Amino acid sequence: MDKKELFRKLPSVDEVLSKDEIKNTLNFYPRSIVLETIREVIELNRRKIINSNKYLDINIESIVNDVIYKVKLKYSLSLKKVINGTGIVIHTNLGRSLVSEQIKDDLFSIATRYSNLEYDIENGERGSRYTHLTDIIKRLTGAEDVLVVNNNASAVLLSLNTLAKEKEVIVSRGELVEVGGSFRIPSIMELSGAKLNEVGSTNKTHLKDYEESINENTGAIMKVHTSNYKILGFTESVEVDKLSNLSKKYNVPLIEDLGSGVFIDLSKYGLSYEPTVLDSLKNGVDIVTFSGDKLLGGVQAGIIVGKKEYIQKMKKNQLTRALRVDKLTICALEATLRMYLYEENAIKNIPTLRMLTYSIQELEKKAVGLYDKIKDLKDFDIKISDSKSQVGGGSMPLEFIDSKVIEIIPKKISVSSLEKKLRLSKSHIIGRIKDEKYILDVRTIFEDEFDLIYEELKRCLS
Repeated sequence: MDKKELFRKLPSVDEVLSKDEIKNTLNFYPRSIVLETIREVIELNRRKIINSNKYLDINIESIVNDVIYKVKLKYSLSLKKVINGTGIVIHTNLGRSLVSEQIKDDLFSIATRYSNLEYDIENGERGSRYTHLTDIIKRLTGAEDVLVVNNNASAVLLSLNTLAKEKEVIVSRGELVEVGGSFRIPSIMELSGAKLNEVGSTNKTHLKDYEESINENTGAIMKVHTSNYKILGFTESVEVDKLSNLSKKYNVPLIEDLGSGVFIDLSKYGLSYEPTVLDSLKNGVDIVTFSGDKLLGGVQAGIIVGKKEYIQKMKKNQLTRALRVDKLTICALEATLRMYLYEENAIKNIPTLRMLTYSIQELEKKAVGLYDKIKDLKDFDIKISDSKSQVGGGSMPLEFIDSKVIEIIPKKISVSSLEKKLRLSKSHIIGRIKDEKYILDVRTIFEDEFDLIYEELKRCLS
C-alpha cells in the first residue's frame, strides 16, 4: 500500500468524534482534552506514515483505542498507587510511612465536612488548631508543651530561629548531617539566623569541647541524632544527659533533633535500639524535634516537644503561621498517635511498625501465599528465597532484617525488560534486580496485592 492511500485512511477529527466509544468518553472527560488527544493521535499516525518504510495498518478503530487510552492517562492523577516489592519499609521515593487503614473513616469525615479546626466548641469562640494534638502528645511523652509544624526541617528551623537568632549554636562536627535532597543542618541553621559553632572533630567530640565554646553569645547547644548514617571505629560523642547538665550549668537551652520520632523501644522486637522521645526528655533535653512519619508511622509533620517557656515563644513566632499544618495532617496524626496509648495496638495497626516487626514465620507464610498464586505461570522460574529487608527513610542505616523474597527468572525476556514491564503496568510494581533475578520482598507487599501481581506477570507473557 502506498503512502497516499495510507494518508487517505487517516480519519478526520469529526469522524473520530462521531464514534460511540468517543461519545461515551466525553461523558467522563473534558471535551477539550478529548479533542486535543484526537488531534495528537492523528498527527502521530501521520508522522508514522511519513517516516516509515514498512507496512502500516492505519484504521479508525485503533486510533479510537489510542485516543481513549491517552485521554485516561492524561486525566489520571500524577500521584499513583504502587506495589512496593523492594523490602524497604520507609521508602522515601514511594511515600515513606503508610497511614493505617484504621483511621480512614476519621480522615474522610474531616476531609469532607466542616470541623472545629480553629473553633472552641465548649466556649463557642475562636480556638487554635494547635490544641488538637497537645493533649495526646503530652500524654505520650510527658512534655510540658507541644507544637506541630509541617516537617522536621521546619521544626528545627523554627526552634533555632526562636531561641538562637543572631546567636551561636554549638554543634558537634560529627553531627552536621544532610537530611536528604541536599538539605543540611548548617544550611537550615544559616536560614534560621543562628550562627554555627562547630566543635570537636568528625569522629570524636568531648564534653570539654562544648564547654570551652560557651560564651556570652551562645544561644543554644544542639544535639543531632545521626539517624541516617553511622561513624564506626575510633569514635566518641557526648551523651544527652551530660549535655543537659552542661546546658543547665550555663543556663543555655539544649535542643535535640532526633530525626525519626520513636515512642516504642523497638529493640524488644529484634531491631537495634533507637533513642525514644521519652528517653530524650527524661535525660533533660529542653526541646526535642522529630518527624511525624518515618519510624513513628504517621504523616509528614515536624513535632516539637519540651519546655513550655520555649514552645510558647515559638507559637508567637511569625514563622509558625508559614509552617503550620492543615486539618488533614492534624486528624491523621492524632488518630495515629491515639494507637500508641496501647503498644500492642500500635504494633498491630500502624503499617510501618507492623512491617518492621514481622516474624520470619509470618514472612514465610506470606511468601508461600504469593508463590502459590504465581507458581504455575509459564515462562518463569519462580522460587522462595532468604534475603534482607531495610528500614529506610534515613532510619537505622546499618539495620538489615531477615526476610523472605520471591525470585523470578523470565525465560523469554530479559530481567530488565520484566522489571520495566511491571513498573509501567497498571499496578506499577516496584521490585529490584539482583544477580539477574527479579526480586519481590514480601515484607512490604500486602496480601490483597497478590492477585494484582499474578495478573501483571501474566500480561508480561502476552
